[in-house]
Amino acid sequence: MSQIALALLLTTLAGLSTTIGSAIAWLVRRPGPAFMALSLGFSAGVMLYISFVELLATGIQEIGLARGQLAFFAGFGTMFLIDMLVPHSYQSETDPRAPLSDSKLLRTGLLVALGIAIHNFPEGLATFAATLSNTHLGIAIAVTIALHNIPEGIAVAAPVYAATGSRSKAFTWSFLSGLAEPVGAALAALFLLPFLSPVLLASLLALVAGFMVFIALDELLPASRAFGREHLTILGVLIGMLVMATSLALLR
Repeated sequence: MSQIALALLLTTLAGLSTTIGSAIAWLVRRPGPAFMALSLGFSAGVMLYISFVELLATGIQEIGLARGQLAFFAGFGTMFLIDMLVPHSYQSETDPRAPLSDSKLLRTGLLVALGIAIHNFPEGLATFAATLSNTHLGIAIAVTIALHNIPEGIAVAAPVYAATGSRSKAFTWSFLSGLAEPVGAALAALFLLPFLSPVLLASLLALVAGFMVFIALDELLPASRAFGREHLTILGVLIGMLVMATSLALLR
């Protein structure tokens, strides 16, 4: 399998993990707070560690401190603008037990699906660019983003399922929200590959680091702490960082 095909495959698998969240929403409607706090903290820890130790560090090494930092803050700023223009939530607003009418529940699910799809687009670029640089790094990022996408799948599927009683509709909207990631990767392959160079790839890695740090700080950590298990959040971050540090050490 070529590196490009592998990058597209990993991005697709990571994006469509939202369907795992929809399956959880069917079965248990809402996973326990301890599980959610620990898993989201774990994802944040992995993202932060990879971003600073691998992605940004590699970018700075290849293109210099000034350009590497510029790309990093451009990525962070881009995600900030997306979040301001298209906010989304997958916490209390999507609780199917909340006192909302079916129409409001359905509207909530569809709006969250749209917001998540737009947020997922740069994540597809992140997995694609990282895999082109290093297969093991791409796999690690894909797994992390997949874990991050599971609660997003729950956020979409839970209100749609609660409002309509249709598993197929819940699955479809969860699937479509995750599909934005492989679409992002495919567009990156289409428009960036003809111009890909070591300098461009290093810039993309630093840019992606900015994406991921924003996601960890703005989405994963606040969502994890919202479940009221602060110590499990920090424990999850620690475990995530230790797992990544160990895996990177073993792969070198």
